[in-house]
Amino acid sequence: MVTGDSSYIKKINRSLIVQKIIEYGLISRADLSKITGLNKATVSVQVADLLQEELICETQLEQYSIGRRPIMLSINKDAGYVLGIDLDYKSITYTISNLNGNAVFETEQKLDTDDYDTIVQIIIKKIKEYQLEFSDSPYGLVNAVIGIHGTVNKLDESIRFNPRYKWIQKNIKEDLQKEIRIPLFIENNANLSAYAEKVYKHHLSNNLLTVILTSGIGSGMIIDGDLHKGYHGYSGEMGHMIIYPDGEACRCGNHGCWELYASEPKLLRKLEDELQLTNLTIADIQTFLEDGHVIVKSYFDQYLRYISIGLNNIINLYNPETIVMNSQLLKIYPEAVEKLKGLLISSVGEYGELVLSDLGNRSCVLGACALGIQHFLDVQEIRLTLPERTETHTEKSPV
Repeated sequence: MVTGDSSYIKKINRSLIVQKIIEYGLISRADLSKITGLNKATVSVQVADLLQEELICETQLEQYSIGRRPIMLSINKDAGYVLGIDLDYKSITYTISNLNGNAVFETEQKLDTDDYDTIVQIIIKKIKEYQLEFSDSPYGLVNAVIGIHGTVNKLDESIRFNPRYKWIQKNIKEDLQKEIRIPLFIENNANLSAYAEKVYKHHLSNNLLTVILTSGIGSGMIIDGDLHKGYHGYSGEMGHMIIYPDGEACRCGNHGCWELYASEPKLLRKLEDELQLTNLTIADIQTFLEDGHVIVKSYFDQYLRYISIGLNNIINLYNPETIVMNSQLLKIYPEAVEKLKGLLISSVGEYGELVLSDLGNRSCVLGACALGIQHFLDVQEIRLTLPERTETHTEKSPV
């Protein structure tokens, strides 16, 4: 039983009601009372406030049986919008989502610069444009969440290190807030990807781990329902677990790190060397596999073994319920998941399920949008339906 002052209890009740309205999509006051355990008077007062604030709306269902048509409640999806930003190397993806988690606009901006200050100004300009564009809604652009491909301090949300840009100790939130007045949140991209997998796909999984192979190797962890960030916020750097002592030299300073053997770019580079080709793409690999190319297949089988070494370590450490592999390469390889499972032969390690991600390169920005919605509506958790892809616009670098 929750105890405390009346304002605190009212806040808890409001959060619970909003959470259930999001989860069910359409729900009546009577059903809200049954599901939440709150009495009808409490539900009615809270609903009245939410209607006045334009955060929810009413719909009277068409019904042909005898009796009064029920009035259903739903989130007012266009009351406000959130901005998810994936700050990747040489490109930035911006996605605008309504409060139901459906993307209404998406654009990718190509960059020709590594300069931190220049990129900050590019992001500021974009956020201001979107604030103006969506200012007609009751709450406008309510916040922005930025995914960083690097380590992010969980206290001040500063960038400790971004390996591709070589940024060290950059307080991007502070620098953006000098000109941006909406709330901003900075998060590691793999954490956002793990969050997206739970919010959009694996709603009931409270111990979920996502492994992203598309650049280096990143990992986001949800433990007992919450994002696990570690003491400073730097957990999840599983690409730098050592799987081969005295192996290849890594930029982190160690040798034999997992991402040197199991990341997608490494397999592509090794095949380029072996086949004496340049600019090899995943589409090229797929063609080779479909043609039964013996060398490519042998390299791919070895690649799966490298992946399985890291997965065995992860499984023994975390005993995850769900492991989500985010990889374009694994999607093109026949029965990749089954072959990986066959390599996870430890009699000690246990896990629930191993699956490929349906979110792909959208996982970070979708997680950013979902987190923005959760912050704005002030709910403990949300469940959303995976949105269909919108047309993505590509812009050239403004510099």
